Amino acid sequence: MSLAEQITQDFKEAMRGKDELRLSCLRMLKTAIKNKQVEKGRELKDEEIQSVISSLVRKGKEAAAEFSKGGRQDLAEKEEQEIQVFYKYLPQQLGEEEIESVLRDVISETNATSQKDMGRVMKAAMSKLAGKADGKLVSGIAKRLLGS
Repeated sequence: MSLAEQITQDFKEAMRGKDELRLSCLRMLKTAIKNKQVEKGRELKDEEIQSVISSLVRKGKEAAAEFSKGGRQDLAEKEEQEIQVFYKYLPQQLGEEEIESVLRDVISETNATSQKDMGRVMKAAMSKLAGKADGKLVSGIAKRLLGS
């Protein structure tokens, strides 16, 4: 079953079960996917759908952080709950050790030696880690590795 079919099936189940949180999240996700399909003019592949989901997760994390800063813990918690719904559709997220291992391989493959090579390293790393790791975390680890 493709990711799009899984999302549609889960959407129907959330409607039947009257699960408002999941229903709201899946509605938002289906809209984002549809917008991307219109932009590209074709159906999306699973990897592209995962990219859309990763984008929604990133935006949710940013919103949760802003709500926490503003003292709106209730809204921050809602964003965190939505993020957990989205994670169901992404591959298992890698830990820092696994990311560092991949980055060390990429750095040796690209012969990167300094911060100036960050663009090449990130491009290669994110193609390998797409959907499996947060770009901000990958960037932070890459900076640390290239800086030493």
